[in-house]
Amino acid sequence: MPAELDNEQMALVDHLVQGKRRVARGQSLFHSGMPFEALFAIRTGAFKTCMRSAQGHEQVFGFQIAGDLLGLDGFVSGQYCSDAIALEDAQVCVMPVQQLQDLSEQIPALARHLQRIMSAEIVQERSLLLLLGGMRAEERLAAFLLHLTERMAVRGFSSQELVLCMSRQDIGSCLGLQLETVSRAFGKLVDQGLIAVDKRHVRICNAVALKAKAQLA
Repeated sequence: MPAELDNEQMALVDHLVQGKRRVARGQSLFHSGMPFEALFAIRTGAFKTCMRSAQGHEQVFGFQIAGDLLGLDGFVSGQYCSDAIALEDAQVCVMPVQQLQDLSEQIPALARHLQRIMSAEIVQERSLLLLLGGMRAEERLAAFLLHLTERMAVRGFSSQELVLCMSRQDIGSCLGLQLETVSRAFGKLVDQGLIAVDKRHVRICNAVALKAKAQLA
């Protein structure tokens, strides 16, 4: 929430939250096409947002972690435009959208904050498109790992180590890579001494070189 809210305004925002909801690993929080009734703030756990084609192919759009909002795409058409699936046992705070919109009219700072969040979503999507543009597999993976550790660091976690809650297949779907290609890319980054991998645990061994690999230096 925006820092400029006073105590009375913050109390109104707290009152907006209509309880907490637990979502077990592998379960959906919402599906594409469902009526847009609430935004969800991730309290614990992580999710992937994705869609399935008519042929059953799943396309992963992104990964959301504690502190992120889910359901922002519902503002477009009044329906959720993707599926949100828990990657691990998670808990979310439920914010009814109509009450949120009413409160935003009363508190301009809250409306501006929501606009900033939605703008950040657009920037992140454009960054992903740029990532998929002309990079090789290991460059895409390096950028993905750096972006994820930066997001974790903002939330007070280590910027050098992380535990991947998503599968390599999900990573490949998000980055436009086959599963075998993702595995080879991990291997190349390990061989180059940029990262160390132990199952789902990843440690950044050379952040400077990894940024150079991801063309972010």
